[in-house]
Amino acid sequence: MTTDRMIKKTRNDIYERVTSQIVAAIEAGAPDYRMPWHHDGSAVTTPVNVASRKAYRGVNIIALWAAAQAASYPAGIWGTYRQWQALGAQVRQGERGHLVVFWKLANRHGKTDDQDSNDDSDETAPRMFARGYTVFNCAQVDGYTPPQMPVLPAAERIERAERFCGALGIDILHGGSQAYYSPSADHVRMPAFSCFSDAIAYYAVLLHECGHASGAKHRLDRDLSGRFGSAAYAMEECTVELLSAMICADLNLSVEPRPDHASYIASWLEVLRSDQRAIFTAASKAQQIADWMHDRQPA
Repeated sequence: MTTDRMIKKTRNDIYERVTSQIVAAIEAGAPDYRMPWHHDGSAVTTPVNVASRKAYRGVNIIALWAAAQAASYPAGIWGTYRQWQALGAQVRQGERGHLVVFWKLANRHGKTDDQDSNDDSDETAPRMFARGYTVFNCAQVDGYTPPQMPVLPAAERIERAERFCGALGIDILHGGSQAYYSPSADHVRMPAFSCFSDAIAYYAVLLHECGHASGAKHRLDRDLSGRFGSAAYAMEECTVELLSAMICADLNLSVEPRPDHASYIASWLEVLRSDQRAIFTAASKAQQIADWMHDRQPA
């Protein structure tokens, strides 16, 4: 087998394993509309590598959320076997690791650099290939105690969310019974604040709609023309759902299941099963939107 064919097979195996894990998590949560990206807004919501102390990105966030949800891990701190060993901790015998993806980028001298997965790896990009790593959660090791992370009071988290959304520069109007983004008018329409069960539910929906608004031509220029029921519409909805969960995690806000997810679950599953790269693409776009939103914030 040639090197190119081996790289392609490895990449496809990784796509299949990660997609299968996320599809299984969606199916497991379907009766209660609980998706693998729902979380309780606790102190460590965005998965973090124990050695680099950097947050994982893109599809790795979703994959590790799914793994943590399935195993009920209380904290989002992860590391490879060797990384835990270097810290004097030991992965317990019999523990099963979880897959994360890095892109291996070869430079012109033939050397390679690891890049955390935050894109779906353009097929035309030269010398770019996926590589899987096995990581273990801190709940799977002995000899390590997760640090106590400060949690802001709810009022301060809500105030941060208000400032965060206000800094996006998106026109937000209130009134009516539906939340939506209007591409023609370039504004987000939200029901009155009092229509939501609580403030956190309001900001989760607002971030979702602002995620759609990020796709305007003068922002990130995504195709927003997909109609309800189409694969393009399902992908856009999945993308902004992931985006909302990512930003809520950054702001320590919980993301709870919503009954309207019922109308999307079947289409999400159909897209993910028909294209093993779909969740990578959706997560990549969600990460791009999250980066764009963070870039809009004051220094």
